[in-house]
Amino acid sequence: MFDETDIKEAVRDRYAGHAADATSCCSTFATRAGAASCCGSSGASVSEKLGYKGDDLAGIPEGADLGLGCGNPLAMLELEEGETIVDLGSGAGIDCFLAAKRVGPTGLVIGVDMTPEMISRARRNAQGSGLGNVEFRLGEIEHLPVEDGTVDAIISNCVVNLVLNKRQVFTDAFRVLKPGGRMSLSDIVLLGEVPFPLRDSVEAYVSCLSGAILRDEYLKLIEEAGFTDVAVTESRSFTIGDVVAHDLVQEFVQQTGATMDELQAAAALFQSVRVSAKKPA
Repeated sequence: MFDETDIKEAVRDRYAGHAADATSCCSTFATRAGAASCCGSSGASVSEKLGYKGDDLAGIPEGADLGLGCGNPLAMLELEEGETIVDLGSGAGIDCFLAAKRVGPTGLVIGVDMTPEMISRARRNAQGSGLGNVEFRLGEIEHLPVEDGTVDAIISNCVVNLVLNKRQVFTDAFRVLKPGGRMSLSDIVLLGEVPFPLRDSVEAYVSCLSGAILRDEYLKLIEEAGFTDVAVTESRSFTIGDVVAHDLVQEFVQQTGATMDELQAAAALFQSVRVSAKKPA
């Protein structure tokens, strides 16, 4: 069983490395030629394969896209001029910068991340973006540094799975949203229980894997926080090549004692989903 403090430290350390080295969410191995991110396909256009438009990506600061996502939480979310948006686990700021352009100069986008190195990188990106309506705050997404009822929409990309207390994440998201506010999340969920020690690997946890919970449980937690109209608007299943970079497969085998057949079976249980929900008006 994971200790929450240990997990947070491990996640913070891993993502501090991503901020410094621009590596993917699986490990530094995933940047090698032919390797895959745990949250998507390999190659220079990872984000495009996850649903981002090339023209949009070309308009964000260099270094804002680290390829850490598992989808595009903005793809089906309509934003309006003047709205306030919060990004849970904003990383280097890719979704914040895209949202900032859509809400315009009278709007505000707030990125929240618990990793100081990521916040520093995102702030540097913001300085060169020409966008004065985006800011980054250091904090945990379970306890957002945002006032009650001040946010029109919440987005997040492959981050909630990294938090042990997912119930608290959704409860606090509900708190900061205005009545009628919307939430759009891209994340990793499970279609069934993973039947081997990968579930107990901290390395797997920080790699977007063993922190995932059952899809139905994930949706139920959102509903129990008070949200309505909870729905999966897009889903994508994985193969072993999608979920784990080749070098990391060998690492998992050594760490967990799992066989390759067990890894193949487990990979089929992971699913990338986009979830939408609303706070009652």
